Amino acid sequence: MCDEAKVDQIELLAVVFCDQLLACLEECARGRKGLFSDVALLNEEDEGAGWPEAARLRELAVALQGVFAQQERQDALCNEFLDLCSMHGESHPGERKLARAFLDRIDKGEVGVQPQEEKKPW
Repeated sequence: MCDEAKVDQIELLAVVFCDQLLACLEECARGRKGLFSDVALLNEEDEGAGWPEAARLRELAVALQGVFAQQERQDALCNEFLDLCSMHGESHPGERKLARAFLDRIDKGEVGVQPQEEKKPW
């Protein structure tokens, strides 16, 4: 019975993560920066304009991924979000574009499914 309660709590955390991720993705798609990385690429006007909810979301994703790994399970939404968080460099699209593409994949039910083509979804 204790294991069942533990699984229910993990599932509840996954639901909370999903809800928070969707809210942050919507905000990022509207132009807010800082969801996928805490690297400050902000100009001086934006100094101190951090996004604490996004930082907590990334922390929750890492913790959730670890808990699922201990149970030899995967959470595709969490995994894909963390993959997007690890992307850096000039050849990668901006956060706004990433957020829109990720929301589109979620809406289409494509998260956790490998694209048939080898091209990136963004």
